[in-house]
Amino acid sequence: MAELRFIDDFPVKGVRFIDISPKLADKSDFANIIDEMSSKVPANADYIIAPESRGYIFGTAIANKLNIGFVPIRKPGKLPDDVVLSVDYYKEYGKDSLCLPKNSNYEGKNFYFVDDVLATGGTLEASKELINKCGGNFVGAGVYINIKKLNHSDINYVEIV
Repeated sequence: MAELRFIDDFPVKGVRFIDISPKLADKSDFANIIDEMSSKVPANADYIIAPESRGYIFGTAIANKLNIGFVPIRKPGKLPDDVVLSVDYYKEYGKDSLCLPKNSNYEGKNFYFVDDVLATGGTLEASKELINKCGGNFVGAGVYINIKKLNHSDINYVEIV
């Protein structure tokens, strides 16, 4: 069983970065994480939606396991501005933006959010806004690590730090 690695003052001073790489490299740990996170996804979910970049790791694996679609939440500049919906949000160390590729098939569909870490909840709230903008329904969220002292949320999680 692999251990998480913690890196102080990254990406900025005062932030303690949680490196999930050792868990991903351990095939048993990774499989167990995907199994546990997949078990929390409601049966009515049409899509797993996950932010770039570490959210993709879990989101694509879960969508594949459940045989449902995966929708990437992109960072600005990855697609032309006219083909994305965008929102600005704040995270624990600054302001950022998220983009969702436009797709008329999202209207009325159910989206389940997946990410590696829930810190302040800014990414989750911005993602909910994107789901709303595209006409979709937010049906829940799951993360690998929930830093409850920063968000006080009980969303589905595998490990708590």
